[in-house]
Amino acid sequence: MNYYLRMKDKFQSLRQKEDVLILAVESSCDETSIAIVKNGREVLSNVISSQIEIHRRFGGVVPEVASRNHVLAISNVFEDALKEAGIKKEEIDAVAVTYGAGLMGALLVGVNFAKGLAYSLDVPLIQVSHVHGHIAANYISHSSLKPPFMCLMVSGGHTALLNVEDYNKMTMLGTTVDDAVGEAFDKVARVLGLPYPGGPEIERVAKNGTSSYKFSVSKSLSKTYNFSFSGIKTEVVNLVHNKKQKGEEIDAENIAFSFQDSVTDELCSKTLMAIKNNNVKKLVVAGGVGANSMLKSKLSQMCEKNDVQFFAPILRYCTDNAGMIASMAYYMMKDGLGLAQLDLTAKPNVELK
Repeated sequence: MNYYLRMKDKFQSLRQKEDVLILAVESSCDETSIAIVKNGREVLSNVISSQIEIHRRFGGVVPEVASRNHVLAISNVFEDALKEAGIKKEEIDAVAVTYGAGLMGALLVGVNFAKGLAYSLDVPLIQVSHVHGHIAANYISHSSLKPPFMCLMVSGGHTALLNVEDYNKMTMLGTTVDDAVGEAFDKVARVLGLPYPGGPEIERVAKNGTSSYKFSVSKSLSKTYNFSFSGIKTEVVNLVHNKKQKGEEIDAENIAFSFQDSVTDELCSKTLMAIKNNNVKKLVVAGGVGANSMLKSKLSQMCEKNDVQFFAPILRYCTDNAGMIASMAYYMMKDGLGLAQLDLTAKPNVELK
């Protein structure tokens, strides 16, 4: 009997098992991460090998460099994850992996490692969307959180509002029509001469700034749930270029504050509209930009005023990590979803819903 047929039976059995240990692999960008999570909520280990210092010299992630460093790191990260969890690899019930979205070469390292591991352990392989994993970061951060809820997805590659009705049932209400919010943060940071990664640097510099500039987002989407950040990014770029041409000082602190203030206002405005129109009582923020303190503060105040519960991942789960992938895999498995064959390959783009 071939691997997939054997795994179909094991996969069904797992759905009835009281305690399930899932090992997950995440390598979508510049973090090599492996985690072991029990029953979708209890993180036994979550090891992350970051490449930030490597890519900082280039001002951003270089895909080829990222792929090579995933290859170098992944075996050691695997051994560290087992050691931290205090278990043997034979105790793993299933292997989950991010198959998309992300950098193709980086994803392939994780996918191929996970396939080899699942085959060698003779356990099911579960394919997980990186984007859905970010939602599940809240499940390992808040043990009581359950759908339904509204999710504001804010990351380097995605900006969207998702009405999450159940663990594996969600509807995308709106998304970005151009730049994702994290991408806009990175580009503005670059034009201000700030190092990679741009998001945390914008927040750091903005702490000493004020709202000295009036940047605006597109009004053409005001009656929709869609976002556009290309225009505000261009405003900042043009402002900085004009100041340089005139020999004026670039007041990065005030520019960063004004940019961040305008962007977070837009995110909050659309989110509140979605909450009210869909009559939901819980809001979840997901993705790396969810670590931004100004955004979290505004969302929290907004929710308090409107009698809505607010949830955000704890800081170490905001950015890319395998713990969120293992959590999402557990809830997919419980619904009989995600079982992959050994011909699974990486996809640079996946659907949000």
